[in-house]
Amino acid sequence: MKPNLVTVVGKNTHMLPHMLQHYKDIVDNVYVVVYRHSEDDGILEEIEALGIKPYKVVTAPKYNWEKVTELYNEVKLTKPDEWWIVSDDDELQVYPRPVEDIINECEQHGYDFVTGGFIDRIGNNGTFPIIRRDTNIHRAFPLAGFFRYPMSKACPNKVTLMKGHQKLTPGQHYALFEDGSNSWGEDHPKRMPTEICFTQVHHFKWDSTCLDRMMEIADIKESYAYSSEYRTMYRAIARSDWKINVQKTEFLVERLNKSSYIEYIDYTHWNKLRKLIIKL
Repeated sequence: MKPNLVTVVGKNTHMLPHMLQHYKDIVDNVYVVVYRHSEDDGILEEIEALGIKPYKVVTAPKYNWEKVTELYNEVKLTKPDEWWIVSDDDELQVYPRPVEDIINECEQHGYDFVTGGFIDRIGNNGTFPIIRRDTNIHRAFPLAGFFRYPMSKACPNKVTLMKGHQKLTPGQHYALFEDGSNSWGEDHPKRMPTEICFTQVHHFKWDSTCLDRMMEIADIKESYAYSSEYRTMYRAIARSDWKINVQKTEFLVERLNKSSYIEYIDYTHWNKLRKLIIKL
């Protein structure tokens, strides 16, 4: 069986066409939720201009990540027994084998969710590329590594594939259970074991608009924005001459010579990075 896909799209829509193209052969149904900050911010018009009919439109305060997760949980619950890929529009998930095979194995063993972790994508020499509708993002972001966590301590874990009834914590970092506990840690009986599947989440967050977004979020005082992470990241980038220092060995940066679909084996540091991420 193929999963559904749900994504919540906010201020920037430039990655959305690339994300939908990535998942088009993997999923059956796509649910796009538009998260706008005011009724006249233009996001809805941008989405409709792409030929996309939103499943839902919500108006809420800027960068309320808790509200975003609430929307993901709400949409998934409309089909609680079906499988869902949850993906922000700047995330391209890559699995070690066909998603349908992974779902079948989960059904056989009683697993309700699959987890993964970020691989940060960046431009040549650690620069922040422009993303347009006709951009080949694989060529524009040829470098893959792990720099967000070392620079800001932002959580690199993600829940990527799950049953609709399975709730998520803010940021979609962990599964949330009825007793208030979550799936943090190396093992959980309802999670597909990470040695069988740990999803690569290629993160195309680091484009030409990211520094302005960091500054905007850093000024938000409410706790739901997690602004301290963004302030820390912004300062770290400023100290590196406004780019990512891709020469740092701890960032595990390598060049992926791909012009199209990413394969699980392409990033050769993945096994090392997987073991690191699941402990964070």
